[in-house]
Amino acid sequence: MIETSLGKVSYREAGEGPPLVLLHGIGSGAASWEAQLVALSSRFLTIAWDAPGYGGSDALTPAAPAASDYAEALEAFLDALGVGACRLVGHSLGALVACAFVRADPKRVTGLMIADPAAGYANADPTQRNERMAARLDLLDRLGPRGMAEERSGVLLSESATEEARKKVREVMAQIRPDGYRQAVAMLFGGDIHADAHEIKIPVLVVCGGDDTVTPPDGCRAVAKSFPNARFELLPGMGHASYVEGPEMFNEALLRHFGNAP
Repeated sequence: MIETSLGKVSYREAGEGPPLVLLHGIGSGAASWEAQLVALSSRFLTIAWDAPGYGGSDALTPAAPAASDYAEALEAFLDALGVGACRLVGHSLGALVACAFVRADPKRVTGLMIADPAAGYANADPTQRNERMAARLDLLDRLGPRGMAEERSGVLLSESATEEARKKVREVMAQIRPDGYRQAVAMLFGGDIHADAHEIKIPVLVVCGGDDTVTPPDGCRAVAKSFPNARFELLPGMGHASYVEGPEMFNEALLRHFGNAP
């Protein structure tokens, strides 16, 4: 836990070297990055935060925050840690945060990787957008975090995922906080990753699980095409939570993109 200018942030950290910062998705948390914290700590100072409203992190002030609000919280977090420039990885909703952060302060990010990115619903049909948003919040209200994890966690993995991966995704999702989840839903449905991607000039790696049914490959390819300088890579057989289900494949792609130079 660390106190920042915008409130407390809980996080996990391992290793030493050039900073590598990991941003989780809407139904997840810092604990989901366990395999990366273990495997990459020999090359990087590997840092996984609990986004605002997740874990022990304070929620954001706006009831319906934008990706830029999360990016400001990330900036305050890195300032408090004394981290200057870093390599940044965003998964799903974390991709929206990562892109908003890079757009706001491009000199602070030396490399960007986004995985199974959520594109946001800002440009969707308003009626459809409102219906889908209401359905997400209704599921939370009816089932609570643990019930939602039991019902929905399997969607994030392929049919061939190991029981270990299923347990990890389910346990982390069961720990989400309703206040933080509600804010994240508002950000997702008001977000547009393409608008930020057009402005990001650094090389970007976009990866997607080949069996991802949440953010399918075609949509992830479209996100990659929005960047001026991006490469798309498919992770065969992996579902949406690709870094949990196939950490070796995911980490290899990450290391090919980032390497371990300062």
